[in-house]
Amino acid sequence: MVGSSLAALVLITALPAPAVTLEQQLSALSALTQPTADSAAAWRAARQDPSSWTSYAFDWTTDLCSGSPDQPLGFDFRTPCMRHDFGYRNYRAVDRFPENKEHVDSAFLYDLRQVCAAYADLRRSACERLARSYHRAVERLGAYTG
Repeated sequence: MVGSSLAALVLITALPAPAVTLEQQLSALSALTQPTADSAAAWRAARQDPSSWTSYAFDWTTDLCSGSPDQPLGFDFRTPCMRHDFGYRNYRAVDRFPENKEHVDSAFLYDLRQVCAAYADLRRSACERLARSYHRAVERLGAYTG
């Protein structure tokens, strides 16, 4: 599903679209907020060229990791927090937040774990503990933040 969504996403961004339907916007949001490498790569590419997404009226703003450190113990969680904010803000904007919160939170954990994968042994273990803590926080409090 995500592979076909990403192929559709490429087509959507290649064609000029004066108006985007809610269905198209939800499809793009889904493709950009999944807990997969393809989805994370698609989101990073989209973030580098937000003008290509103007017709979607996406909110690219971020407060990074909200009230938590963006780089706890030197682990750079900024990008995972940015994608998480993107998911929360844009699903809220189309009144589809509650039914999508879980997969956006799962993508957040996926992204945090990708940061941790760059480290070895004890540093990786410490990073993963922090990642799980950040994920638990958004699971519990995410409805009120982001």
